[in-house]
This record gives sequence, C-alpha cells and structure tokens, in this order.
Amino acid sequence: MPLVKRSTVLDAPVEAVWDVIRDFNGHDVWHPLVADSHTERGDPPDRVGCVRNFHLADGANLREQLLTLSDLEQTFSYCLLDTPVPLFNYVAHVRLIPVTDGDRTFWEWESRFDTPAGREAELADLVGNDVYAAGFEAVRDHMGIGEIGGIGHA
Repeated sequence: MPLVKRSTVLDAPVEAVWDVIRDFNGHDVWHPLVADSHTERGDPPDRVGCVRNFHLADGANLREQLLTLSDLEQTFSYCLLDTPVPLFNYVAHVRLIPVTDGDRTFWEWESRFDTPAGREAELADLVGNDVYAAGFEAVRDHMGIGEIGGIGHA
C-alpha cells in the first residue's frame, strides 16, 4: 500500500489558500487535469458526504467523496469512488498550516491506496507528481504567486 506525501510552501496567507482549495468542487477552476466538475444531487461542496463527479482533460470520468472538512484546522479528506486508474481504497488528506515567518502557507497533500502488483511506484509517481505537485503549481498560478520552495517525497 503506497503512501504518497507531497508538501510545499506558498507565498500567501493560509486563509487565502484555504479560500481557493476549500471548495471541494472548485478544482476545475485551478487544476490543469480537471476539465469540468459538479456535485451530485446538487449537494453543497462543503457538505461532508457530497460527491464530486468530474472529467479530466483526457475525458476520463472520476467520482470522489468528501469524508471530512474542518475550517478550524483547514483540512479535508476524500476518497475515490470511481476512477479508470487502478487506485483502490484511495483516501487522501489535505492540510494547510500557517507559516508565521512571512505570512505563508505550508500545504501537505497525502494519500494511501492499493494498486495492482508491480504498479506501486508508477501509480505513486502519477498521484504525487501529476496530481499533487501539479496542483501546487496550479494554485500558485491561479493566485498569481511565485514559488518560495517545495518539499516533497513519496
């Protein structure tokens, strides 16, 4: 069961970053992989249990469910329900922490999942780089901020 963990520091206050990523259905606005997204049954995107149904730029369809969301801790967790990629039992956690030196944000994104035998490294790389690291850069671009530094490991 791979553990994928990526983190970075954004040159923006934690509240501003939270405003962007808190919207569980807003990733189509900033993430380059996501073409369109909607919540099923018209559920609000901050309701625990809501399901976002979205297409990637390549046309693939995915469904993810919001498991937890805390404005106080600036965290949320979600799981994959349907995906064409063989990621099984996928659960991800997103956490923001204020960096008081310069009013910046530490952002951690991690997940655990099962894969078919022999595909652990390939799929961990896909999640860590194509989803998480690309997401960090996309939020920087969306917010118009430069890179302070990145810390990451699989």
